[in-house]
Amino acid sequence: MNAQHCQCPGSLPAPTSRRDWLKQSSTGFGMLALSGLAAQNSSAATHFPPKAKNIIFCFMDGGPSHVDTFDYKPMLKKHQGVKIGARWVSKRSQSDAGRVWLGCPWEFKQRGESGLWVSDLFPHLAGVADRLCVVRSMVGELPLHGQSNLLLHTGRSIGQAPSLGAWISYGLGTENQNLPAYVLLNNDWVPNGGLENFGSSFLPASHQATIMRAKGIPVDNIAPQDSASLQRKKLAVLAQANRQFGAQTSDAQTIEAAIANYETAFRMQSTVPDIADISREPAHIQTLYGIDSADEHQRYYASQALRARRLVEAGVRFVEITCPSFDGNNSPWDQHSQLKTNHEKNARVTEQSVAALIIDLAQRGLLDETIVLWAGEMGRTPHTPAISKNVGRDHHVSGFSVFMAGGGFKAGMAYGETDEFGADAIVNPLTVHDLHATILHQMGLDHTRLTFRYGGRDHRLTDVHGHVISDLLA
Repeated sequence: MNAQHCQCPGSLPAPTSRRDWLKQSSTGFGMLALSGLAAQNSSAATHFPPKAKNIIFCFMDGGPSHVDTFDYKPMLKKHQGVKIGARWVSKRSQSDAGRVWLGCPWEFKQRGESGLWVSDLFPHLAGVADRLCVVRSMVGELPLHGQSNLLLHTGRSIGQAPSLGAWISYGLGTENQNLPAYVLLNNDWVPNGGLENFGSSFLPASHQATIMRAKGIPVDNIAPQDSASLQRKKLAVLAQANRQFGAQTSDAQTIEAAIANYETAFRMQSTVPDIADISREPAHIQTLYGIDSADEHQRYYASQALRARRLVEAGVRFVEITCPSFDGNNSPWDQHSQLKTNHEKNARVTEQSVAALIIDLAQRGLLDETIVLWAGEMGRTPHTPAISKNVGRDHHVSGFSVFMAGGGFKAGMAYGETDEFGADAIVNPLTVHDLHATILHQMGLDHTRLTFRYGGRDHRLTDVHGHVISDLLA
């Protein structure tokens, strides 16, 4: 049987860790006991004092254009229509020498006291520029949605590994035993790469994302059909059967996870409906997020963003919000054509709510302990096949932008640079592994020590890569 291994302070004397001891306990509820300990003392599993307790990941699926949002490149407009030539052909973007440079259709301005460059595409995020820590030198591996999504979420372009949210759940547990540690606020679209982006892989199944939908009933079967006492009796019978089966299988860990999930689901019935109900939020807060928008997509995204705040307020460690797909077939920000029309639609749907989330967390005193991460899996090419009315940009991973707010990240700053055309990261290039290592660090976790024994070796989110980027930290 594979054993877990987390080098955390407060363990029992070697060679048996507290985690292993609880897992091996004869009651069959070892992992539940561990979750209870984590909930009672949120810093029990940390390697050092954390700067942040929660993460809200606003995932911009499809790849927002860095040169149209946070990476100001006036040379693009100056040279618009000029062929890029062989010098700028890259294997990590859709490019050939005959393509032409494409300028930004929106104006850039320096915003706030920090003077951070933000385009007019993001008027609400421009208003919170002094709270943003923008990385303008992210680099990926493959200019393909599925592989890049999996890399961003799991640290592996081939997947087959736990997601960032699952690692956070595994390392820290939940602060609220009535809620899971990892919640996915889905907007009726599963990104390329599938649900593996949000899975637990070889970690116990209790660490995978619990999905809450934007439309209709947020979680299936959340309304109990039986009385609490009858449900408890059913759970007891089910747990006994699972324990008996677990004693006869080599994969007792999976049975333990199933029992834990049943117990969590039982407790969620009393908590999730209240968390999901945003109707009691003050009118000015609903307006701030855009709940009153005439755009259906924006209303749903706004409701999920507001739920994200309520979830972290209630003690959920990791919340991810996905974007809606307008046609149900294409990644939301994937504008190979109609760049201006569709980037503006995506911005209208999401950016007010993301800015509102930052403002709302700050005014509640929660931003200092919550990391708001805004990122797509890639950027867009600064060039295009030809200038046309419906011009667009293609896949680009050799230099793009993401931002963090709160959680001990520096505010009102831009880190790293791409070249004068926004084609390649040339100053302080940052990998997804570096981003993951730095986020884990802010949560009090050493990315080299948060490990899980599987298949004969200790696995970690960052594999053998990644560095904590101290220049990003306040």
